[in-house]
Amino acid sequence: MVKAFVREDYENNKFAKASSNLYRMFVKAEGLLAFNNPAMMVAIYFCIISVSWFGAQFIVGGILTTGNLTSLFSYIMSLLMSLMMLSMVVVMITMSLASVRRIDEVLSETPDLKNPENPVEAVEDGSIDFNHVDFSYQQGSGKSALSGIDLHIKSGETIGVIGGTGSGKSTLVNLICRLYDVDSGSVQVGGRDVREYDMEALRNQVSVVLQKNTLFSGTILENLRWGNPEATDEECAQACRAACADEFIDRLPDGYHTRIERGGANVSGGQKQRLCIARALLKKPKVLILDDSTSAVDTATDARIRAAFAREIPGTTKIIIAQRISSVEDADRILVLDDGRVDAFDTHENLLKSNAIYREIYESQVKGGGDFDQPA
Repeated sequence: MVKAFVREDYENNKFAKASSNLYRMFVKAEGLLAFNNPAMMVAIYFCIISVSWFGAQFIVGGILTTGNLTSLFSYIMSLLMSLMMLSMVVVMITMSLASVRRIDEVLSETPDLKNPENPVEAVEDGSIDFNHVDFSYQQGSGKSALSGIDLHIKSGETIGVIGGTGSGKSTLVNLICRLYDVDSGSVQVGGRDVREYDMEALRNQVSVVLQKNTLFSGTILENLRWGNPEATDEECAQACRAACADEFIDRLPDGYHTRIERGGANVSGGQKQRLCIARALLKKPKVLILDDSTSAVDTATDARIRAAFAREIPGTTKIIIAQRISSVEDADRILVLDDGRVDAFDTHENLLKSNAIYREIYESQVKGGGDFDQPA
């Protein structure tokens, strides 16, 4: 990015400025620390000279013996060395207090989301209800990401979600798995408010596949078993068939034991998305959310994946967020969002007749030939 926008000089100057500030602070601190030792040595030698001067006079006067003076030197040196060590301790404590304050900020931070006192551990089914939901990322800012959302989705339904950029599609599904809490209203899964569930139990039953997911270093099987560590080889293969990932896995020399490089660098975007869908299916969730997760596959493959969903997981509620009409037109119902509000919620045929936004998107894609590779 820096090279693309020819900002090397700017970034170098910014880094040099930050480094210079840090350098000056360290030099100042080390200077104060270095001054401590000479100051203590001056104090020690001043005391030695003073004791020697007065001790010599006392010895001449017969008040003090040579042995007494030697003992006095030993006591004074022990006392001064202890004071010198004490000064070093004060310096170290001062430095440590700054670190303690930073650590305390982290330890005392309380998360906004937390489990209730007696959380519900089991999700009954995949039904989803939004009851007059309002949500904003910054409470009190006056800018709502979602306003007046009132939706009721039955368990096992396939719901398409479509809308323009910034209309609140991803925000809507993030509330289902309780990545955020609503400002007002409630979101229910399985007939219960998501705030009543144990968060781990809820998220184990709500699988989310994003447009850009993460694959880890390891074999394909190891990546798939992130969804279900106890999954057998046959269950992994079945999930890959449902996600149409077996098409390219079978062509690999080592099949399911092929090693995936860090971040999935050795697979394409479409292959990565299909592996992530298979990983989500292995969890056998009550709710499956696909957030534009088939954007990198052609529409023919997209259609086969959706057909496999209907066949393999009929009881799972499926929410498909997409930019392509072809990805959602076969859904039981389609939600059209506009500026954080529900513009329409109906079937494909009814939306074409009654909703201007949906009809505009449909006509622009059909006339533009956006789905030319869709099977006849």
